Amino acid sequence: MTTYDTLNLMDDARNLVQRFSSRRQRLDKSFLADRLDGALAYNRIAGYFSSSILEIAGEQLETVAGAIRVICNSGLHPTDVQTAKAAQAALRQEWCGSEPENRVEVGGKQAKSRFGRLYRFLTQRAADGNPKLEVRVLPDEHFGLVHGKAGVITLADGSKTAFLGSVNESKSAWTLNYELVWEDQSPEAVDWVQQEFDALWGSPFAVPLAEFVIQDVERISRRQVIDDVSDWREGEEAAEPDPAPVFVESPVYRREVGLWEHQKHFVKLAFDAHREQPGGARFVLADQVGLGKTIQLAMSAQLMALCGDKPVLVIAPKTLLWQWQAELKDLLDMPSAVWDGRRWVDENDIEYPAVGPEGIRACPRRVGMVSNGLIFRRSEAAQHLLSLNYECVIVDESHRARRRNLGQDKEGDRPDPNNLLRFLYDISTLTKSMLLATATPVQLYPVEAWDLLDVLSRGSEAVLGNAWSRWKTRVAEGLGLVMGREPLPDDDAEIWEWVRSPFPPRSEHRDFEMLRRSLDMSDDLFTAKGDAYQKLRPPDRQRLKSLFPRFIEQHNPFIRHIVRRSRRYLEETHDPETNEPYLKPIDLVLWGERDEDAIRLPPYLREAYDIAEHFCQELGRRMLGAGFLKTLLLRRVGSSIAAGRATADKMLRSWEDVDTPEYDEDEDLKGEEEDVVQQEAMSKSLTATERGLLERFVEALEANQERDPKYAVVLDCLSDKRWLNRGCIIFSQFFDSVDWLAKQLIEDLPGETVAVYAGAGKSGIYEDGLFSRCEREEIKTAVRQGRIRLLVGTDAASEGLNLQRLGTLINLDLPWNPTRLEQRKGRIQRIGQLNDSVDIYNMRYLDSVEDRVHALLSTRLESIFTLFGQVPDVLEDVWVDVALGQTERAKQIIDAVPHEHPFVTKYQNIVRNDWDSCERVLSAVARKRHLCRGW
Repeated sequence: MTTYDTLNLMDDARNLVQRFSSRRQRLDKSFLADRLDGALAYNRIAGYFSSSILEIAGEQLETVAGAIRVICNSGLHPTDVQTAKAAQAALRQEWCGSEPENRVEVGGKQAKSRFGRLYRFLTQRAADGNPKLEVRVLPDEHFGLVHGKAGVITLADGSKTAFLGSVNESKSAWTLNYELVWEDQSPEAVDWVQQEFDALWGSPFAVPLAEFVIQDVERISRRQVIDDVSDWREGEEAAEPDPAPVFVESPVYRREVGLWEHQKHFVKLAFDAHREQPGGARFVLADQVGLGKTIQLAMSAQLMALCGDKPVLVIAPKTLLWQWQAELKDLLDMPSAVWDGRRWVDENDIEYPAVGPEGIRACPRRVGMVSNGLIFRRSEAAQHLLSLNYECVIVDESHRARRRNLGQDKEGDRPDPNNLLRFLYDISTLTKSMLLATATPVQLYPVEAWDLLDVLSRGSEAVLGNAWSRWKTRVAEGLGLVMGREPLPDDDAEIWEWVRSPFPPRSEHRDFEMLRRSLDMSDDLFTAKGDAYQKLRPPDRQRLKSLFPRFIEQHNPFIRHIVRRSRRYLEETHDPETNEPYLKPIDLVLWGERDEDAIRLPPYLREAYDIAEHFCQELGRRMLGAGFLKTLLLRRVGSSIAAGRATADKMLRSWEDVDTPEYDEDEDLKGEEEDVVQQEAMSKSLTATERGLLERFVEALEANQERDPKYAVVLDCLSDKRWLNRGCIIFSQFFDSVDWLAKQLIEDLPGETVAVYAGAGKSGIYEDGLFSRCEREEIKTAVRQGRIRLLVGTDAASEGLNLQRLGTLINLDLPWNPTRLEQRKGRIQRIGQLNDSVDIYNMRYLDSVEDRVHALLSTRLESIFTLFGQVPDVLEDVWVDVALGQTERAKQIIDAVPHEHPFVTKYQNIVRNDWDSCERVLSAVARKRHLCRGW
């Protein structure tokens, strides 16, 4: 090659390379527009998808004739892309977390136009039939944070050019920022950049853009803000107000994985009934634990508060009140206030001093929450609540409202209500709507469900009919018909009496529509006149007789007003639109259930446990009530030896120092106000015999310092069974046990980060052996991002904490309240769980109270779970009786649990509600302004 040829090649190479600086010229005009005009293809390595996906909708891209492919960087965790469904959910969260709706709030019409252009790109087809724009997202953990920005453009004439530089695929990058771009048209450069793009685009960890993101782009492009609550109330184009504008941009809908169809269904059901029925919404929400009852009730409360101008009252166990308030604030951005017994406290922890018990009537928020303990104690403040009228009253854990005279063959007896049930009778007449929540409307006797319906019926004939209705006057007979224990009547007049009050609405079946038409009976009438039967034509009388068996099975008051969905039903029922189950089935693998799995205590610990049991029985002889206090030492020593030792030390010093479980509800009220009175009057003192037993208990523990045998099982699960690799949460009722276990684990798992999730001020993270306190929100975020895989928590973590990234759970102890066990399980057996199955280990000491109760229940547990979906709360008495040596009484309680479920599950067909595409959004400012109005 001559010197002349070499110089020509160098000139050609220089011509193939061009350098651009935004300081010298506008990059979008001097570089991008010319290259993309009529381009046949554009492959682009961009920045973070949540911003890049929006900004690639620049005007220049409209001139591209061929396909556009963009690979974006993302904060996705590698486990988020293990399945397509997990990837879609994670992308949804990341997209919503970037708050794209705020762009149109600031950018106005121009921003909405950009969203509209992006949607067209994402849904258009190129000339070859392929998508005009394809986007894939790549977790940054696989290649590191993708800072390299480059692209390959196939020009209109078929030639190619490559570029790289600092510029992102955003309008500001191409037009405003200081950016450098280096263009190289040489085949070597083009091939090099193309290989880099192909490596990212073809990575097995690259996932396509979530369908939800594409739909949300369109929704935002059409987004309209409703600036006044009254405008939302009036609906749109003569339509009724809809829930979607209130919730489509709420945190629960945007930050998490959206709402489940069964949740939206109930919210719409309750809201429509509130607006359309004269008696409002009157339902018992009896979904199984873990299916989101609280959020359904909270959403219903917000809609009713916005729809009207009267107060909304929530009644719940004491320690659940703050959980309620936190969920309202975090998931719905919803103001509320809690009555702490002396004053109102709002969602920002601002206190509102009250002068006397009557101050409870001056709630500073539209939604106020009070403890059911006020009502059990018949406090003066609770009586003041009966001087107001309400938009809606919601009662959580409503099965605590019970009659005292429960028992076999007592269904026809007049109820002898406890204080809560009596209070609900009264307040039911003072509210437009009423929602009662419980996972177990039937604890032992079917009449318990009737009692809840009776509460609802005090404010509406739609529930059980009028005062002379068969459903009110012949309770035992009605229950017998519903449960199939009584033969159906054949007499026409008798059939008419069962159907006419309450008469089902025409929407329930065409037969009821035709009968109402014949009777000229509108839907706002719930009772047909007694002599109306004589006005029916013979065909209608025959219709009535033919439909009666179906009425008893599908349209009786229990079925119409008790909404109960089980996890199994939602997992086995497929959504007809998606052909996927309403809930992803998650199998449970239970460990520790066999008799031989009970953990043996070494002799010195066996001696200490026996002394603890003797102490509790001695205490039980002196204390007539207060089952919780009598058995406290056994509950805690059954959790861990460390917790038992700490309790004994505190009892010897002062009972006042003894901590109760963080979940304990009103000091174990359990619905019996007599126990409350006795407990409050109880002197926390020790007799000489009791003190001597406690001292012997402590001496037995001090004689040997071996590790608690439960710890070896924990370590085996985490290490040998490799549960740590899948992420694990370990639960205990007591902070003493949590604190002890966390300190043990950091010694044997060096380098492992261990989080402690407990009550306020006790949460924190052990890192490199050092503990630092932090807010619980920080722990939630770290778990969600995969930075923490081992969590040790009290039952403060059993509600409101989504741990679907963790695949295993260890119960260091078994709560005596069975509902708590279900709530713990619900932390990982929930929507978004990455694993098809989760492992749970239930620990108990051999021959402990928990072990003996397990033996008593083992023959009935499967049937009880099949019928109720969980163990009824009333069985907590079994643990207490066994602890106090009353085994025969415990057996009687177990035997009283029904062997058949008395009522059929309601709402087998879930109606889908499309909220994703809702364009109208109620202004957050207007919404909160209304909800911040006081009573």
